Amino acid sequence: MSLADRRGLQGRADSQALLGDRVQVTTIRGTWAHVVVPDQPTPLDRRGYPGWVPVRQLVAEAPPSKLESATVVARTSWLRADSSAAGRLVEVSYGTRLPVLGRRDGWLRVGLPGGLVRRIDPASVIQHAVGTPARSPTSSVVASAKSFTGLPYLWAGRSGFGVDCSGLTSLVFRVHGIVIARDADAQALGGRRVASGDLSPGDLLFYATSTGYVHHVSMYAGSGLMVQAPATGQTVQTIPMSTPKYAAQFAGARRYLR
Repeated sequence: MSLADRRGLQGRADSQALLGDRVQVTTIRGTWAHVVVPDQPTPLDRRGYPGWVPVRQLVAEAPPSKLESATVVARTSWLRADSSAAGRLVEVSYGTRLPVLGRRDGWLRVGLPGGLVRRIDPASVIQHAVGTPARSPTSSVVASAKSFTGLPYLWAGRSGFGVDCSGLTSLVFRVHGIVIARDADAQALGGRRVASGDLSPGDLLFYATSTGYVHHVSMYAGSGLMVQAPATGQTVQTIPMSTPKYAAQFAGARRYLR
């Protein structure tokens, strides 16, 4: 996407759901479906984050039921044909979680909603038991967040193709087994309050306007640094907490790590 394309999404997109994510359909109007996404909590709807998606992107069948899942932990990875050629078909994001069907010719075979079978590079995923996180809920969330360094900011982004500030934090926490609210203002109400002198890596830092509205979130990285997705036209970066623009709007910290 061009910078103009990215700017054009501001105020017009709400969030992203990944391939294989479960959604609940509430309304269908022509070629569009209104859905809620249960694993993206929000005060907007107790059932999950609300928004519209093209009907063609939905299937009414769950992925195959298996004992093991594969979660993508590379920024992106390719789903490939389930054949000896294993040609590239669809690029998928960090955090995409699919059932494992087995291995063949060095590839991991995974199932998609609707019954399709694809192959994926096992080096790009973590295999784990269904119902358990791909990565443990520890301060290693910082390394996961930093793995997005250089990725362009994308309004409403919550994937390896682009993230906004709260999309980065909520996506990384999900892979580490912690479900938090989708948006920064709601994230600022969860977890446990932490004094600014008591910060630990992985704590979330919040920034507010003069009226008290929380509009931005970053992740404390230790040693006075923070990881953030700042704004359209910029990329994920690690900068000092003391950066004047942010220090002036600092509104507190919350801890979600146990």
